[in-house]
Amino acid sequence: MAQNREKEETEVKVPENLPICTPPQTISSPPRTPLARAPDITDPPRTSSAGSPENPDLIPPSEKRRDLKRPRDGTWCSVSGCRKRIGLVGFRCRCGDVFCSEHRYSDRHDCSYDYKAAGREVIARENPVVRAEKLVKV
Repeated sequence: MAQNREKEETEVKVPENLPICTPPQTISSPPRTPLARAPDITDPPRTSSAGSPENPDLIPPSEKRRDLKRPRDGTWCSVSGCRKRIGLVGFRCRCGDVFCSEHRYSDRHDCSYDYKAAGREVIARENPVVRAEKLVKV
């Protein structure tokens, strides 16, 4: 008996009064939306809001050359006599420059960073001076 009840409860009950869907309608007349018209010769040319031409062929050659001649920061060693290309593998020093593997140490390039003063500050910050109160002699 319990099994019969479970079967009855799990059956899907479909209501008999379902609304009937209307079949899809076909459009016999063309849509009445305005079509895109061909540009007239009398229309002024459109300019982009950014001020730069959309087509790269319209860029004057002088601007193209100027972009190519820009110096690339960080691709060469910062030492004046060294002409090694470092690309993405350069070593950044604490003085702020990028060096090749040969000049990455502070003694190999004329480093302006003061390691001694920085070390003193770190030691003073991490090891504060502790002074005990004076003992009163009796």
